[in-house]
Amino acid sequence: MKARLSYGKVAPGVREAMLGLEKYVESSGLGPGLLNLIKIRASQINRCAWCLDMHTKDARAAGETEQRIYALSAWRETPFYTPKERAALAWTEAVTLVAASGVPEDVFEEARKHFAEKELVDLTMAVIAINGWNRFNVAFGTVPGDYRPTPSPRTGVPKAKAD
Repeated sequence: MKARLSYGKVAPGVREAMLGLEKYVESSGLGPGLLNLIKIRASQINRCAWCLDMHTKDARAAGETEQRIYALSAWRETPFYTPKERAALAWTEAVTLVAASGVPEDVFEEARKHFAEKELVDLTMAVIAINGWNRFNVAFGTVPGDYRPTPSPRTGVPKAKAD
């Protein structure tokens, strides 16, 4: 497997702009556990192998269980996720697949039960960010496999290494 091109090398400003979105999302207070679930689920939907490799490794490094990672594509059929996580996963799916059916009112109402207005905006930004990364990596064929999580000195949460 060979990458089509390295978008981060060709257009470093694009990568920096995306990292700016990530910085905002990480500082939002949603928490690394929830963010990892969102990133994995959107990446499953978008079939982004690079992001799945990265975010499953990050989730494990942050203490997520194998069971919850493996069952994420079937989260509705398992008891492994909290009501708040379920609302976030439904929101992630609806926003990721917005062209198919919009964001249904029941999904919005359930999300509002678990997230304050700013949190819901931040949750949406998290979904937007991972969908952006997915699209870059799928479009340009970024080859998965060599990502290694490196802990942040501030939080201990793994961070992506630069291209």
